[in-house]
Amino acid sequence: MVTAAGPWIILFAPLAAFIGIVLFGRKSKPVSAGLAIAGMVVSLGFTLTFFFHSLHAHEAIETAVSWVELPGLTLEFGLLINPAAILMALVVTGVGLMIFLYSTGYMAEDSSYPRYFAYLSLFAFSMLGIVLANNFVTLFMFWELVGASSYLLIGYWYEKPSAAAAGKKAFLVNRIADFGFLIGILMVWNLSGMGGEARTLNFLQLEERLPEILHSGAVAPGLLAAIVLLVFCGVLGKSAQFPLHVWLPDAMEGPTPVSALIHAATMVAAGVYLIGRVFFLFWASPEALAVIAAIGGFTALFAASLALVENDIKRVLAFSTLSQLGYMVMALGLGGYVAGTYHLTTHAFFKALLFLGAGSVIHALHTNDIWQMGGLAKKMPATTFTFLAATLALAGIFPLSGFWSKDEILAVAFERNKLLWAVGTLSAAMTAFYMGRVFCVAFLGKPRSHHAEHAHESPPSMTVPLWILTVPTLIGGFIGIPQYLHHATEAGLHVEFNLFVALISTLAAVGGLGLAYAVYARGARPGLKGQELLSRLAVPLSRKFWVDEMYSWINQNVQQRFADLLALFERFIIIQLCVNGVAKVTGLAGSLLRTAQTGKVQTYAAMLLAGLGFLLYLNLK
Repeated sequence: MVTAAGPWIILFAPLAAFIGIVLFGRKSKPVSAGLAIAGMVVSLGFTLTFFFHSLHAHEAIETAVSWVELPGLTLEFGLLINPAAILMALVVTGVGLMIFLYSTGYMAEDSSYPRYFAYLSLFAFSMLGIVLANNFVTLFMFWELVGASSYLLIGYWYEKPSAAAAGKKAFLVNRIADFGFLIGILMVWNLSGMGGEARTLNFLQLEERLPEILHSGAVAPGLLAAIVLLVFCGVLGKSAQFPLHVWLPDAMEGPTPVSALIHAATMVAAGVYLIGRVFFLFWASPEALAVIAAIGGFTALFAASLALVENDIKRVLAFSTLSQLGYMVMALGLGGYVAGTYHLTTHAFFKALLFLGAGSVIHALHTNDIWQMGGLAKKMPATTFTFLAATLALAGIFPLSGFWSKDEILAVAFERNKLLWAVGTLSAAMTAFYMGRVFCVAFLGKPRSHHAEHAHESPPSMTVPLWILTVPTLIGGFIGIPQYLHHATEAGLHVEFNLFVALISTLAAVGGLGLAYAVYARGARPGLKGQELLSRLAVPLSRKFWVDEMYSWINQNVQQRFADLLALFERFIIIQLCVNGVAKVTGLAGSLLRTAQTGKVQTYAAMLLAGLGFLLYLNLK
């Protein structure tokens, strides 16, 4: 039954678990895991009650607590329940619960087991805050808390220099993005008062006021586009869009279940969800949407190309996430609210399944290198079948969930921008190829290492979540997600199923899988020209087109030089001239005044006579 306290329980149950672990579970693995799982079960249960209620009552439910009330400024800590929020909360709690359960097996031997589950609970609480927030201030608070939680989990094994560096890299890249996002929020606050009413950051009030503000001509299209793109800066960071994508592959340094949580249900999903949450604002600026769609399309193709030569199974999936996030951003930039949010939902199922499947393999073989695997199909049948199902869903094979959501994005692109449709279709073919490559190398053929020869299936605590996630991966396209999302907003472009687009994308996916099978399972070799082309492409792809090196060069030769210049300005202008200069002038003035304070009556009498003489001179002149 839906209650007024329901949204607060959904939000605070994981936080209560976090506090419970810190207070009572720091020395007990069963207590820490039990509290974390219980918190997610409670959140999932209350989210389901709102879901079933929303099937026949589509109105938004808003609840808030007053926080700051000043003349012209009112801030609140509030929650908003609508179909989009409910669907995303189901993803966070449902997929998150499977990852929590999986972690009990994967992290069983870890010495910091309670700390791990405390971080997971804090992460879930933070993401639910973003999902349920009813205003920009509340959302930004949880936005930063999600970032902090992710840095803790990425650098969970902080004894490893690479893990600590990955956490710092994620922090620094997101600081750049969130600075722009914060400026955008302040500009939205200013925009909300252009109609003469008190300024607000409440989503429902902004959606109600924006048409009138735009109709009045109070805001120029260029200014509105700048505001939207500044808000989009937050998406660039959290959802790792080009050129701020560089932190996400390095985030693989954390435990594999953390990678599944970040890539499927939480951090990177936050950026795409933000666009959907305030889609009325993005929809109002076609100029900004065109830029966003171009960035998304480029990211989809760029990241897919990097995955073609990657040998680390987790990094392949990381580049895949980058590419799929680009798909979602492209769809939203083209006006396809339902298409982008639909793919965000289905992607959470099969991407979590892929990461957990990869974790099962890593747990058995103690390596991430696909060329140290092979022959796992017979030794790990449950992991093999579930990983294959997720691979086919990601490739977009009919009738799995990825086929429906991906093709809705391509249908929107075909309707609005044929170039981006071609980019999306090419990215789909590349996705099928690199995922086929991973599956053929890792699971088919003969074992390529001693560990692969002696591999065995993971324990039920790890395989049961795989089987559960396989269900929505297989049937996610038939449960009416687009129809449910239609009730979340009236903005956006709605398209029907396009048979031509579906056929082309299916041919691309089948072609990519077939080529991967021919090359990596059957041992086919390209011709001399093909080998020459591949050798030329391999270097820039393996070096990720030198983007990290470019940032390093900018840091050393631009940022550091600018920092040196500021250091000189601080030393000589601020310190020597302003601070020390004022001190020296004050000291000099004191020394001069001190000469007048001799303590001799004759001196004072002489100064008095001199002063009187000067005054007489002025009067007699």
